[in-house]
Amino acid sequence: MLAESAEAPFSSKDWIFEVKWDGIRAISYVNAELSIRSRNDKELCQNFPELSELKKLTHDAVLDGEIIVMKEGKPDFEAVLERGKASSQVNIEYEAQTSPATYIVFDMLEKNSKPLINLPITERKELLKQNVNEGKHVILSAYVEEDGKNYYRVALEKGLEGVMAKRKESVYAPGIRSNSWLKIKQLRTCDCVIFGYTVGEGSRRYTFGALILGLYQKGKPVFVGKVGTGFSQSDLGLLIDAFRKLETLQVTLESVDVPETIVWVKPELVCEVAYQSVTRDGKLRMPRFHSLKPDKGPEECTFDQLIQRSLQPYASRRDFTITTEPKPLTKVAAKEKSVFVVQEHHARKLHYDLRLEREGVLKSWAVPKGIPEETGEKRLAVETEDHPLEYGRFEGTIPEGQYGAGTVSIWDKGTYQVKIWQEDKIEFSVKGQRLTGTYFLTRFKKAGEKQWILLKMRD
Repeated sequence: MLAESAEAPFSSKDWIFEVKWDGIRAISYVNAELSIRSRNDKELCQNFPELSELKKLTHDAVLDGEIIVMKEGKPDFEAVLERGKASSQVNIEYEAQTSPATYIVFDMLEKNSKPLINLPITERKELLKQNVNEGKHVILSAYVEEDGKNYYRVALEKGLEGVMAKRKESVYAPGIRSNSWLKIKQLRTCDCVIFGYTVGEGSRRYTFGALILGLYQKGKPVFVGKVGTGFSQSDLGLLIDAFRKLETLQVTLESVDVPETIVWVKPELVCEVAYQSVTRDGKLRMPRFHSLKPDKGPEECTFDQLIQRSLQPYASRRDFTITTEPKPLTKVAAKEKSVFVVQEHHARKLHYDLRLEREGVLKSWAVPKGIPEETGEKRLAVETEDHPLEYGRFEGTIPEGQYGAGTVSIWDKGTYQVKIWQEDKIEFSVKGQRLTGTYFLTRFKKAGEKQWILLKMRD
């Protein structure tokens, strides 16, 4: 059963609300043999061997749920996709240990060979609770009744994708996209340049399949994905008529990795696209066409749209076609169990970078003489530009000629809690692999605006 999209969060006594997990949808058949199958009917047991514990948690049942991989307290969609693609048994076993999966079960479709799909979801939820135990890698999806607006707000604060709303009396309709189930997600928009289109098939054979989208980064166009949904019949006709005047034999955008045949067009048209998030390689995830933007020039459509404002100084100092440092992309950050990282940075001079997760970025300071580890020790700390959250996992060599050239490695990492965060002073406690305890940062105004003193305090 599939869900339609809701325009906004809502509350209603006739609905239940649960987290919308960002992973691989999977139906499980738990009998003498276990089969876990994706929406395209791929067998997943081999790729997720840890989910075999299902056989100990229930029997003679058909379950619906989502397979996720958690990273730093949030579902990591790309991590679960990588696990689904793994083919080597050695890699599969290694990833099962380093990136273990969790199967979140939200529905029971059959028990003891008896179909349950015609029961209301509230009854199916009760049967699920009675007949399936939780395990190390299997949990039951929790839900709330009525208060959808607050549940949605909290889900976003925790860095989750959104929520699912399900009508209490809804039966399970296999293969149907029903308005009895609604997905409520936070979407963003950006203005993209159309560089081409894929040849249409079936009902689209006289128009096109998808638009090839790009944005300009430092004056050069970069591929950010394709969009094939959201078009009205009028949109399809209007666009194909416009394309016929702009078609060219010249490839107008390099490094486009799509299998379909592409017809290239001169990059003169701009469209607004809604999207859910941005992948680590800079592609729009789950894009949807919104409208043409005739009042906007292609040169105005820059990659900066996908970068949080506070990360633009970070982006302007780096050429991501050369450095392997992470691109600063839009993300919704978790606000619980914030992370810290200390990176050892062998640049022109050795120093240590202290980074604290705050408001969706890593607030950063360079500490020339290292982080104090003894009570009462003080160090000079120089405030630097905000870094993207992904930088907390970065290790590698920044090439010569690039900002901060040198080798970066993680010296310590963990979680931290804020006690005070003000413009001129910050007090926080850390729990890392090397560092534990309370630290105090205070602005050293006499030395300059960016100069701070970092002090290890008595606990």
